[in-house]
Amino acid sequence: MIVTLEGTTTSAIQRRLIEIREEGGVLALGRVLTLVIHTHLGEEEDAIAAANEASREHPMRVLVVSRSMDEIAATEEPRLDAEIRVGGDAGASEVVLLQCYGEVGAHLIGVVQGLLLPDAPVVAWWPHRMPEHPASAQLGALAQRRITDSARQEDPRSVLRGLAEGYAPGDTDLAWTRVTNWRAQLAAVLDQPPYEPVLHARVTGALRSPSVHLMAAWLRLRLGVDVDVSSRADGPLGSSGLSSVTLTRASGDATLTRIRPSTGLLQIPGQPDHEVALSHRQLRDQLAEELRRLDPDEMYHQVLEAIRISGTAGTSVPAPEGGSR
Repeated sequence: MIVTLEGTTTSAIQRRLIEIREEGGVLALGRVLTLVIHTHLGEEEDAIAAANEASREHPMRVLVVSRSMDEIAATEEPRLDAEIRVGGDAGASEVVLLQCYGEVGAHLIGVVQGLLLPDAPVVAWWPHRMPEHPASAQLGALAQRRITDSARQEDPRSVLRGLAEGYAPGDTDLAWTRVTNWRAQLAAVLDQPPYEPVLHARVTGALRSPSVHLMAAWLRLRLGVDVDVSSRADGPLGSSGLSSVTLTRASGDATLTRIRPSTGLLQIPGQPDHEVALSHRQLRDQLAEELRRLDPDEMYHQVLEAIRISGTAGTSVPAPEGGSR
């Protein structure tokens, strides 16, 4: 069911939501959070589709706030149009699409505040363009968790450094989410014989990808070793941009390499090579993972701090002084 409201107000939208629930029995009970998506006009549908799929695991109210680019908004008449989607058009959520024109787009807190679920956490998500400091943005200030995607910015590595400088508890980045499976597989490698300390590590992938540099910083932080980052533009990289990770130990190199979009090849000295699951997860799966935890991601914070201290998300990440070998 889709209801369209043109030239409306937040209070009118809230009244219409109540009417829809009373008429059709669609209840807000059981909604565990409010997801506020901030995007631009014409960029909404991919984010809505991902949120609808994620809502099957996390029933929620989805508020999609879209507006014109700043240079266009300056010439538009102020207006708020809305579209309410419930039932089959909204997965397990209620979706309210708020299209802001002109000056309305400068007052986002006023647009969404009356539509937030009472006594429920708020998560803000910027699927495309993101603010320099998410926690200081209007919608970020309302949220307990703030999801960005540095990989979708014009200069991802510069954005990553900015996120490190301006981190606030509750910040996270889908570029970090994309390395979850890699981290799990590499941790499993170190749980197997020969139980030797790692002497050095190497991360290979697309240097433009922030996931590559987050992975390097994580290895540096957890292993206390030098981590080299090298470029590889060929082969299947997946959404993370990672091609391979090599852990050097006394017995030789243990290497995890992506060989197909959802498959990695694990090579460990003294063991037969074998394939492991290294799935290329869709946007909906990445979003669902981030919605599973509403507390601050302390490991992500520590990795960003490592990047901040090193001063760059560059092509080589040195180990800290006195780091264990």
